[in-house]
This record gives sequence, C-alpha cells and structure tokens, in this order.
Amino acid sequence: MKNKKITFGIILATRSYFNSALAKDVRATLTKVLTENNYDYVILDEEDTPTGSGSIETREDGIKCAELFKKNRERIDGIIVTLPNFGFEIGIINAIQLANLNVPILVQACDDDNDKVDLDNRRDAFCGKLSVCNNLYQYGIPFTDTTLHTYSINSPLLLEDINRFAAICRVVNNVRGARIGAIGARPAGFQTVRASEKILQRTGITVVPVDLSEILGMADAIADDDNMLLNRVKEIHGYALVPGGYEKKLLKQAKFGLAVEKWIAANDIDAVAIQCWDSLQANYGCAACVTMSMLGDKLIPSACEVDIAGAISMYVLTLASGNASAIVDWNNNFAEDRNKCVCTHCGNFPKSFVKNDLKLGNLGVLSRTMGTENTFGAVLAKVTSGPFTYFRISTDDTKGIIKSYLGEGNITDDPYAMDGCIAVTEVPNLQNLMKYMCKNGFEHHVAMCRGNVQDIVFEAVETYLGWDIYKHD
Repeated sequence: MKNKKITFGIILATRSYFNSALAKDVRATLTKVLTENNYDYVILDEEDTPTGSGSIETREDGIKCAELFKKNRERIDGIIVTLPNFGFEIGIINAIQLANLNVPILVQACDDDNDKVDLDNRRDAFCGKLSVCNNLYQYGIPFTDTTLHTYSINSPLLLEDINRFAAICRVVNNVRGARIGAIGARPAGFQTVRASEKILQRTGITVVPVDLSEILGMADAIADDDNMLLNRVKEIHGYALVPGGYEKKLLKQAKFGLAVEKWIAANDIDAVAIQCWDSLQANYGCAACVTMSMLGDKLIPSACEVDIAGAISMYVLTLASGNASAIVDWNNNFAEDRNKCVCTHCGNFPKSFVKNDLKLGNLGVLSRTMGTENTFGAVLAKVTSGPFTYFRISTDDTKGIIKSYLGEGNITDDPYAMDGCIAVTEVPNLQNLMKYMCKNGFEHHVAMCRGNVQDIVFEAVETYLGWDIYKHD
C-alpha cells in the first residue's frame, strides 16, 4: 500500500471569455507539485484543445478528456478538477460523467488578485466553482472540497489538500473491493461481534472464510528445520523479548504465523479476523497475539475473536494514516476521571504503538483457566503517549445499513497496573460517546491508529462510501 503511487486524472477547466494563459500557468504549477511529491497524473496534452494548455472549454473537449480517462481507468485513483478561471461546467461534467470512473473528485479553484481584475487578468474562479459544484450535485456525483473556497495555486494549501485527497482515495478505492479473511468460527461467547456479510457486500467488501483446522493443518505440516520457519523465529526474537523456557512454544507460534501469512497471500486478503479465543489455545497450544501484532506492522490489520467489522474498521484507519492500526476494548474506567478510559486487549498491539521494550508472555485471563503453557504468545507492553484516531463500523441488520462512529483523543502517560497491552486514553466528552454507543448497539471493540486522521475518514465514509457515521466532538 505504501509503495503504490497514487495517480490523479486532471481536468484543467477554462472558459473562452477569460485569458487562457492563466490555465497554462496552473497546469505547469500543479503538475510540478504532483511530480515532486511522488504522485502521477493523466491529463490531455497541451495541443489536444484549442487553448494550447489541454484545458477543457467545450463539450467536445470534455469528451476527449473522458476518452483519455477511460483508457487509463485502471491507473486513475481520483480526479482533480482545477479552475484557473470560471471554467465551463458543461465540459467538466461531460468529462466526469462519460468517463464514469466512480472515483473521488477534488474541486480546486484559484484566487483573483485584487490588482488584476481587468478583463485580461481576472479569473472569476470563485464564482465558477459554485457552478461546477452545482452541476456535480445535479448529476448526483459526490465530490470533495478544498480547505478554502479559493486560494493561489502557489499556496502550501494545495499540497495539503492533495495529500488529504490522496488518503481519501486510498480509503475509498481499497475498501470497495476489500477482501477480509475470517479464520475460524466466531467464538460462541462473543455475539457482540456478529456481522452481516451480505450488507458488507453492498459496499464491495467480500468476507473470505477458512476453517481454523485448515490453518492448523498447514502449520503442523511445516518441518522444524524449515528455513522460513527458522528465519521467522529470528524475526520474532528481533521483534520482542522472548522469556527463557518457551523456545518450543515459540516454534509453534512461528509455524502458526507462517501458515496465516501463506493463506493471506494465496487468497489476496487485505485484513483478517482470527478465532483467537479460545479454540487456538485448546487445540493448538499457543496464543495468536504476536502473529497479529506483526501482521499489523506489515499493514495487514488483524482483529481478535473473528471480529470482521473490527478488521474492516482497522483497515480504514490503516488506509487513512498509512500506518498500523490496532483493535482494543473500551475496557476500564480510569478512577473517577470520566474523560479517560483504559483501552486494552490481551496483547496484540503492533510494535509501532509501543516504541519501547516489547516482550512476549501469557494471556493473563485465559492462563487462569487454561494454564500458562497453552496461552503463550501475548504481546505485553504499555502504549506510548500521543494523539490517536478511533473508528468503528457495525452492520445493523434490522436497518440494513452499515453504521459507524469516529473521533480523536490522546493516549496518556498515566500508569496502569494490568496485564496485556495497555493504552490509557483521554477522549473529550467520553461519557456522551459511551451513551451513544450503548443506545445504538455498538460493540465493545474499537479500532485505533496513531495521529489525527478523523477528517480523512469522515470524508471517505460520508461522501463516498455512504455509511451512517457519527463524528464525536
């Protein structure tokens, strides 16, 4: 995901009443910014339209642009409409409608300078943008706006908006058509994580199930002296501190991880939900946590307890941030501070959340009933402080919809003496969020990622994916 170069289709729009030289300047500046920041683009050649800049003025120009976009359908991740001046809305709307790419669209328009509003230099893009957006609305075509209604093509806001738009494109285009692995059956004691595959399929999300026994059979078939296995053991030792006396269990854990990754690769899986409680411990003799943790840092989100919707929530955050995501429980109050919550799981946070010593151990809760021997493989750590974004989707079968909530907070440095991976979080108006979740039937699991990507997720979900979303303030 990180290595894929985002490609934009560029619609450079002008109008015959205005100076077309303004379009040439915008073309040169925009394409330079894109190239310098590792983006690719598809745009009409300068000689393809009468303006000499490849800018669209007429319906015929729009048809030419649409044909170019259709030829590059597999490359184009999003469309940027840029208005050096008023722009001709008919050409723009024809280009978008006839290309029919079904990708996100960004509409950007340029400032006028107060000392250049004579007939030779004025732009009127401020007005033209309203006309373009009105046409998009009429045609039922969703689009994304820029930070400000207009600004100079030389403004740093241009790159900020492009970067944000690229992340929106990543989320939308990858969620549509995502393949989510479901390894094993949902544990009977976790009805909270039930989800509708049919409702998910309406967005293009396919759930790919596999029986846990198949994965365990693949793991058992790996020889103890297999080179890939020995390398994986070394990789785990480099990833976390492994206590003495667990080498045999570590070998078993490494086999399980290799089997999971082999199945993921063979089935083109984007994110995975694993039956980690408690069949794996009872029938195989180890925990899944370190495998899930390492998958997360490889940008393959991995959710516990076959939480399919949780895995999708993680995937959205990974796409939005470009970094690892985690899945946790909203688990404990923090004394009487009602805006703080202890978010934790048995131990599967990616190492990038911890950024200090990571060690392997036993599952604290399950080890009390299943013994330490069968519950080894949990990742134990305290998550380091910093801003985070949280997100959760849920399929509401009664209403036939996908619903979600979203917000931002901070992970604190507060100590907390509990086993597993611990993140003490602070969320403004947390009690109101909890009330909303309870009243609307949301799960106890939530996905989180480091950093602030709320705006990216909200735009992707509300404008393009069409899921119900509550943004918590």
